[in-house]
Amino acid sequence: MISSFDLTKLNALLRDFYNLTKIRITVFDDSFRELAAYPEQIAPFCRIIRSDERGEAECRRCDARACEIAARRHSLYTYRCHAGLTESIAPLYLGNVVIGYLLFGHVFSYASYEEGWEEIERLCRGYRIDFKALKEACLKQPMISEDYITSASHILKAVASFLCLERMVSLKQQELPVRIDEYITAHYTEPLDARSLCREFGIGKTQLYEIARQNYGVGVAEHIRNLRMEKAKRLLREGNLLLAEIAARCGYKDYNYFIAVFKRVVGVSPKRYAREIK
Repeated sequence: MISSFDLTKLNALLRDFYNLTKIRITVFDDSFRELAAYPEQIAPFCRIIRSDERGEAECRRCDARACEIAARRHSLYTYRCHAGLTESIAPLYLGNVVIGYLLFGHVFSYASYEEGWEEIERLCRGYRIDFKALKEACLKQPMISEDYITSASHILKAVASFLCLERMVSLKQQELPVRIDEYITAHYTEPLDARSLCREFGIGKTQLYEIARQNYGVGVAEHIRNLRMEKAKRLLREGNLLLAEIAARCGYKDYNYFIAVFKRVVGVSPKRYAREIK
């Protein structure tokens, strides 16, 4: 774990979210381990699914997979879990480093109970569970509209931002992903690639790739390129530098190569981008 949480403040925040939405909320660390939840006890529906060893294992895989997708997208991710209920997850960032995840669920969101139960029964038929009890638990779930889920997801995203803003979570500065991210942020406009980072931190390319994948959702080279393009767009918006100067400030000695990369990443040439933002 590369972060530490103030669990007292965190639990109070989770309780506030639940009081507003009546949806259970959970916090995972960067390794997909559950740290806190409100309410602490999972819903009867989920307890029944997890009573089967395969069902419990699939729950854990589903959570981890959702965390990875949210981190890769750098945004909120709403989806149906393996058992047919709706969940939403928001990655927690400090700088460019993923330090955890907020997840809410498990919400019954179907046009009718009949339609929902038919789908849930189909998805869960491979588990050795009490289907009569599962159906009863299913029918006790409140039926939540898509609009409500969208609104709750927006609140979840705001909670994620507030959590970091209020310093309820902090990075452990000695951890390798944090040190790598700080180094990239300080040096991304200089000659920098995977080989030089591996040399700087004494690690192999495989380990570096895994750190980049978990924290940025892309490889190191693409992350550095994205940082450079964001800087280029900021400088273009300021509008007081020549393109050659912007290219140099973003780490590109070859002016033509900078233009080609910008067009490929942003979708338009630097000159057109500058015209369109005016």
